[in-house]
Formats: sequence, structure tokens, C-alpha cells
Amino acid sequence: MAGLGDAAKEYIAGSVAGVAQVVVGHPFDTVKVKLQAHNTTAHGKVYKNAFHCTSRILVEEGVRGLYRGASSSFIGIALESSLFFGTYAQAKQLLQGKSEDSKPQLHVIIPSAACSGALISCILAPTELTKCRMQVQGKEAMYATRYSSPLDCAVKTLQSEGVRGIFRGGLATLFREAIGNAFFFCTYEYSRYWMHNYIDSRRFSDNSHLVVAKDVGIGVMSGGISGMAFWTATLPLDVAKTIIQTDPDPRSSRNPFRVLNMVYRRAGLAGCYAGLGPTLARAFPANAAAIVAWEYSAKILGLRRD
Repeated sequence: MAGLGDAAKEYIAGSVAGVAQVVVGHPFDTVKVKLQAHNTTAHGKVYKNAFHCTSRILVEEGVRGLYRGASSSFIGIALESSLFFGTYAQAKQLLQGKSEDSKPQLHVIIPSAACSGALISCILAPTELTKCRMQVQGKEAMYATRYSSPLDCAVKTLQSEGVRGIFRGGLATLFREAIGNAFFFCTYEYSRYWMHNYIDSRRFSDNSHLVVAKDVGIGVMSGGISGMAFWTATLPLDVAKTIIQTDPDPRSSRNPFRVLNMVYRRAGLAGCYAGLGPTLARAFPANAAAIVAWEYSAKILGLRRD
């Protein structure tokens, strides 16, 4: 791998992080999507809570139901994470220049993260549309059209709604990713910096096993709380995106703020945060796995993390 440039290595490390994130987080995401799609309608709540939703999926569809739509997630997230981490690292390096200061700098992190988020939203919008439509397709689904696979869903969406249909929810995705990634990387950079400063001492440098344990522990904690910061800040936009993408009426509003206003009138603030439980339950382990995979892939590929 020595012939690869650092930029290419950043993108490879990012794609490894994405795969780790899907393996750990997809079942939680399926529950979140079902709660958002079915507990914010005018007909009232379909599920009492996340545990009720999970048990219904397991009884009616088995474990496979929790991974419904995962194939599109693997493809989308591998590409998305490659761009997500790779673009962030490159933009950060460009804005940082030759600065020797290892302390996180908001004027570097925020534009780098927002730029990365805006870019990946172009990939996430169509892949999440197929994933969400597959996930809400249980026995209670209101769709007249049934989808046998994410590819079948994409093809039928293109046939019935055109290219514009496959990018339905794109504006909500753009806002979610640009804002959320700024929260994610600010939390990650600062928490990682503070934990390293607090924990680093001679006793770790003398024992390779302790160094590995320290690095994994910091990766788990910084990744986990960063993921929770992302979703706490952006869940209402995600609720709007899910409703826009899973609404069977192609003429329904695509304005995320108008949709959120409608949800608020129907279900109050709780409706705007539908799926918060499984989202935060997923955010910690999924993002912890992603950050540890990213950092260790980078280390194996010979990339230095400041």
C-alpha cells in the first residue's frame, strides 16, 4: 500500500468505517425509520415504543426484518463514509495549512465538516430513499407497490416518479448532513483532544497493550458521543426526511420545514423527535465502531493522526 497517496488512504479508511457502522447500526435504524414513518401520521401511533416495534418486527419478519434494506446501506454507506471521512480530512488539512497547533480549531472543523456533509448528501438522498421504503414495507405498510429488493425499489421509483423522485428528500438530507457533521466533528475533535491530554502519561508508552486499550477506549468514547451529538441536533430534520421519502403520494410537500410544522401540529415536540430512543441507542455503538475502524485503518495504512 506504500504507493498509495495519503488522500487515497483516507478514502479507503473511510469506507472501512462505513461498513463497520452498518453492521452494528442497521437494526436500530430500521426501528427508527418505522417509528418515524408510522407514529407521525394522522391515524395515531402504530407502535407503543421502540421495544414494541422491535418485537413486532422479530415476530412478523424475523431477524432478517431488522436488516431490511441493508444492501443499499452497505453500498451507500461505504461510498458515503469514504467521501465523508476523506473529504473532511482533506479539507481540514487544506484549511489548517502548515499550522503546528494540535488543538482543535472551530474555524477549520466547521467548514470542513459542513463541506463534507453537503457532498455526501448527494449520495445519501437516493440510497436512504430506497432503504427507508424497504424498511417501512412490513405487514402494516400502506404501499400499493411492493419492492423485492433495493434495486427493484430504485427502478420502480424511477419509473413512477422519474429522476426527481429518486432524489426526494434531498433538501432535508443536505441540511441534516451539513449541520449534523459540524456537530459530529466538533464533538469528536474536542473530546478526543481532551481525553488524550487527560490520559496520556508514561505508563501508556511503556506498555503496547495499554496503548492499544487507550486508543480503542478513546475511539469508542469520542465516536459514541459524537454520534449522539449528531442525532440530537438533527433528528427533527431526519423525521421530515423519512416522511418525505416514504409518503406514497408523490405530490406531497418536499419542504422539510413545512413537513416538520405539520408533524408538530399533529404529534407535538415528541413527534418531531420520533425514534429518538433507538436513534441514540444506535448512535453510540455504530459511531464508536466507525471511529475505531477509521482510526485503525488509517494506522494500518500508515496515516498519522494528530
